Amino acid sequence: MAVEKKYNISVEATLDVIGGKWKCVILCHLTHGKRRTNDLKRIMPGITQKMLTQQLRELEQDGIVNRIVYHQVPPKVEYELSEYGDSLRAILTALCTWGDQHIIKEYGDKSLVLEDSYLNKLD
Repeated sequence: MAVEKKYNISVEATLDVIGGKWKCVILCHLTHGKRRTNDLKRIMPGITQKMLTQQLRELEQDGIVNRIVYHQVPPKVEYELSEYGDSLRAILTALCTWGDQHIIKEYGDKSLVLEDSYLNKLD
């Protein structure tokens, strides 16, 4: 196997896969079950359709999510965490926990800055 890339520290390899503005958000939603593309777009109103599609494709290529195609009319496609992707669950939970603590430190009250979302009602 030819190595094309060198990392200075292992966290760079992690960020190669889940870094950026949207991938962790997508993955957090998928930790709660399968989602159709339109469902993800609806619960992530700040992401464009093009960006969502690109991020899902990259996560699929990296083996983090499974794309499930149902052969029916109209066509139906769902995304879910792969077994490998599920290994990120602890990391995603830690990021959410740290984010909660940071919001409380900076703003005092999470409800001042968090959207009204099912993910924010889970604590």
